[in-house]
Amino acid sequence: MHLYNLTLQPPTAATQAIVGNFSGARTQEIIVSHGTRLELLRPDVQTGKLSTVIASDVFGSIRSLAAFRLTGSTKDYAIVGSDSGRIVILDYDPKTSSFVKLHQETFGKSGARRIVPGQYLATDPKGRSVMISAVEKAKLVYILNRDAAANLTISSPLEAHKNNAIIHHIVGLDVGFENPLFAALEVDYSESDQDPTGEAFNKAEKMLTYYELDLGLNHVVRKWSEPTDPRANLLVQVPGGQVASTDRFDGPSGVLVCCEDHIIYRHMDKRQHRVPIPRREHPLEDPSRGVIIVAAVMHKMKGAFFFLLQSEDGDLFKVTIDHEEDEVRALKIKYFDTVPVATSLCILKSGFLFVASEFGNHHLYQFQKLGDDDHEPEYSSTSYPSFGMADPTAPLPHAHFRPRPLDNLALADEIESLDPILDAKVLNVLPNSDTPQIFTACGRGGRSSFRMLRHGLDVEESVSSELPGIPNAVWTTKQREDDEFDSYIILSFVNGTLVLSIGETIEEVQDTGFLSSAPTLAVQQIGADALLQVHPQGIRHVLANRRVNETIVAATTNKRQVVVALSSAELVYFELDLDGQLNEYQDRKAMGSTVLALSIAEAVGCEDQTVRIISLDPESTLETINASINKTHPTTFVNIGLQNGVLLRTVLDPINGQLTDTRTRFLGTRPIKLVRVQIQKNPAMLALSSRSWLNYTHQNLMHFTPLIFDNFDYAWSFSAELSPEGLIGVTGSVLRIFQVPKLGMKLKQDAIPLSYTPRKFISHPTNRYLYLIEGDHRVMGEEAINKRLHELRAAGKMLDEEMLELPPDVFGRCKAPAGTWASAIRIIDPVESKSVAMINLDNNEAAYCLAVVSFAARGGELHLVVGTASDTFLAPRSCTSGFLRTYKFTEDGAGLELLHKTETDDVPLAVMAFQGRLVVGVGKALRIYEIGKKKLLRKAENKAFSSAIVTLNTQGSRILVGDMQDSIFYAVYKAPENRLLIFADDMQPRWIVASTMIDYNTVAASDRFGNVFVNRLDPKVSDQVDDDPTGAGILHEKGQLMGAPHKTKMICHFHIGDLVTSIHKVSLVAGGREVLLYTGLHGTIGILVPFVSKEDVDFISTLEQHMRTEQGSLVGRDHLAWRGYYVPVKAVVDGDLCETYARLPGSKQSSIAGELDRSVGEVLKKLEQLRITASGF
Repeated sequence: MHLYNLTLQPPTAATQAIVGNFSGARTQEIIVSHGTRLELLRPDVQTGKLSTVIASDVFGSIRSLAAFRLTGSTKDYAIVGSDSGRIVILDYDPKTSSFVKLHQETFGKSGARRIVPGQYLATDPKGRSVMISAVEKAKLVYILNRDAAANLTISSPLEAHKNNAIIHHIVGLDVGFENPLFAALEVDYSESDQDPTGEAFNKAEKMLTYYELDLGLNHVVRKWSEPTDPRANLLVQVPGGQVASTDRFDGPSGVLVCCEDHIIYRHMDKRQHRVPIPRREHPLEDPSRGVIIVAAVMHKMKGAFFFLLQSEDGDLFKVTIDHEEDEVRALKIKYFDTVPVATSLCILKSGFLFVASEFGNHHLYQFQKLGDDDHEPEYSSTSYPSFGMADPTAPLPHAHFRPRPLDNLALADEIESLDPILDAKVLNVLPNSDTPQIFTACGRGGRSSFRMLRHGLDVEESVSSELPGIPNAVWTTKQREDDEFDSYIILSFVNGTLVLSIGETIEEVQDTGFLSSAPTLAVQQIGADALLQVHPQGIRHVLANRRVNETIVAATTNKRQVVVALSSAELVYFELDLDGQLNEYQDRKAMGSTVLALSIAEAVGCEDQTVRIISLDPESTLETINASINKTHPTTFVNIGLQNGVLLRTVLDPINGQLTDTRTRFLGTRPIKLVRVQIQKNPAMLALSSRSWLNYTHQNLMHFTPLIFDNFDYAWSFSAELSPEGLIGVTGSVLRIFQVPKLGMKLKQDAIPLSYTPRKFISHPTNRYLYLIEGDHRVMGEEAINKRLHELRAAGKMLDEEMLELPPDVFGRCKAPAGTWASAIRIIDPVESKSVAMINLDNNEAAYCLAVVSFAARGGELHLVVGTASDTFLAPRSCTSGFLRTYKFTEDGAGLELLHKTETDDVPLAVMAFQGRLVVGVGKALRIYEIGKKKLLRKAENKAFSSAIVTLNTQGSRILVGDMQDSIFYAVYKAPENRLLIFADDMQPRWIVASTMIDYNTVAASDRFGNVFVNRLDPKVSDQVDDDPTGAGILHEKGQLMGAPHKTKMICHFHIGDLVTSIHKVSLVAGGREVLLYTGLHGTIGILVPFVSKEDVDFISTLEQHMRTEQGSLVGRDHLAWRGYYVPVKAVVDGDLCETYARLPGSKQSSIAGELDRSVGEVLKKLEQLRITASGF
């Protein structure tokens, strides 16, 4: 078995974001790291919308990002630290719209190791040097400069190592043009290592250390080192240095040290200032819980600067420093606003704040004001004895604030992100949809959501109105060539034509010169100020009336030319002369058979006497409805729609007019109509069948995507003030005007908000509902909150009601001690996309798994079984008691009624229906239960599993058990003896997350380290086990390697680079082949497609080998090593790498195609075919 890996939706989790002028233009851009992918975003300052300029896979793991610019230049570069053991400097080239590697310096081994640098990056604010550091010991400094030709140069690395030191954070100091300084938070563990009593560990000090790069001597020295707060976790650079022209200081220089509950200003030989981090005034808040800062950003304006620091609740605090020259007078902090918890905050000079969220959607906010004149309490270091440093070990008194809705910021844009996907299913629940939808449970805490993903473009409708009859076509036209907007809508009915004028309102007009008593075949604004109408009796050139008295069957027009096809099978060609008169070309062209469709390219000017006419004969096997030519410059594509719903796209050879390189695609069940439209000033094409498809170019790539909207009978482009880039369409007797807001989108998302983090969900076999369990750790449930509030009220405490009613989807929920859980079961109607019911779990129970089971003892009646546990602690895993809750379905599945609860001795992490009974993984034991009157009854058990059972799959009497740390076990249930027996397992230990059976002997599974693998059992062993009626043979066989008697064989292995949370064997296209669809924690959705033939395998693997040598990784990681991170890659081809073939320069494409004995077109066609036949994307 060979598989082809394709990513349908790349990861959307942002691990880091940086801001800078990467394209060298005036506007600032944002580079976001998605873990294995770099994306460049450009905010539109007018609309406040973010658009993706370029996104590229790096085939490696990005650990750190930093922006820098050389002194005096206007362009920023990006420095990337990764797991490749190399430092890479990237430059964005706007001409080719790609990232270019300027430098790649190797300094260590590959892999994310403890002492190989790459985890932290810090740059000197003047762009003279960069420090790259590991988690432990190693720090390297590179000097950056420019040579005589003004190209960027990089020096050899200078070492700043310190043995036995753990590094928590590093930052570059702002010292103006003095020698660059870097600050690091370090802990020396050499004494803690030697001391068995643990006293030295408790006394270990966290040091703030300054490293100076001496540019004269070209080496790094440790300049200063002082102990700081042991809970310090983050350093923030403070502006400093003198302005060259005057002696004024930009700021005091130094760093802000963010600790638990406090922020300290520190600099060499200067006074320290300390302020408390304000905390929420919430009645349920635990006063002993520390507050830490997780993200920070500093912004400089003319003559001033401020900091925004974010706590782990998402609250932003504005920190300012009052200073005289380089002496700090006071450090001040106040509450600013609350936004989602971020991995990075970026402030743009145009007044925007980009929040790269840790989980969920990313946000772009616009500053409304800077929070200077509001009534928030401000806390200053001057109001504490000796600036808050009287006793550095004692905490300062608590400072409080009241969270409120956004005041200083306003949301400008939101980037949808699926991260994290915790569970997914692929189902087709929508009426009259021919492709399945992907349902994902995403997010965390109060911001989590349940999303339905559909392949297609989102459509915004602006007008929808009923028409008097059912039109068969619609056009829009301008009155003059230089009009900005269209002025008429022309609707053609069976017996006439209706003309509507577009103004403040849309209304019918009579005096346009159009013939209204006959249907219309074509409409065109022709010449400078004339209109043309083609109808069955002739042509109307509104301005000079000329008539042709033969019946016309088809017509095509552009700005200067008209071609009409007569029923006598002749083509007549008209063109506009210089005086604006319409002239007939001398000889008519006889086609020899009735013409059904015509199209003409956008010919410019009248000099072009040659017009190429494509003849489409109905005598050939396929009957053609329409052909349209997209003028995307070097190639002219001819699209031909067929009666049977298949679209042919061929390339028109510009020299001899031959049609070559034909590609076919099934669009739907109805005959296809093709319409040329404009999308964002570029030519595009609508293909109308049982679904409407849009063919357009976006970021230099051609896309072909369905529109998620009612299907159209006819459509045309529409341009007016209400939608300058719109489209107009007819559905039955309804006229609709709409636009496509987000191009390049592959999956449209519809979200339902949830209360807590979703864990798992399942579908019901007979009704349309989905059942989802959600739960959050360290959060109090509804019942616990009410009980606690009741106690507080009884004790006579005054409660702040306003704080209790803060919406949790914005402010989160109050943190509680470990072992506290809030959990619920939710019923979702995916068609209506709403929650039907929600059942909160009481007595601190949390739900972990669920299944719909038909119990044979109850005549096959369906029940919902939910595995829960109360007072669970995660590490080490323990609970006071586990439960199996059995529910009856009421109201056709829209409600649940608890039948009974069955206690278990450990946490049940997996449940599954099995032969009219229930099979459960309770901790290390696999059990089979039967339903009883008062509780479930245990029938059989096997306790031989090593750590904990997390996944279950079954076929026949075989059960496949996924163990948390020990891969997949094959077990069998032998009914005559009532035995559960393990007969096969895996050679390698694996930390299983998800698994699915491909067939009776084969299983695909994923592990915690981002790998996907396929294991297969030898069919002989399988038959032997099935033929043994009592299982006695298995019992007495000798185990191999301390395990089961038989071992499975690994047949495929691949490193995805994202933790795969669910795998499904599904078919994504109507009548297409089955593929493995997987979803990843970072929001990745991908497929593994099985190859059909041996020659496909050879062809694509050879292409992959060529691509590995041609297309080096952006971060310098070896592709083969990356895809075989833990185990060498086996029998899987990386489709994402193969698809970058289309972006290679032409010369490289032809040389690779030559090596493969194919033409470039054939290689591209093969890649496209693999993607379309498997996924439809």
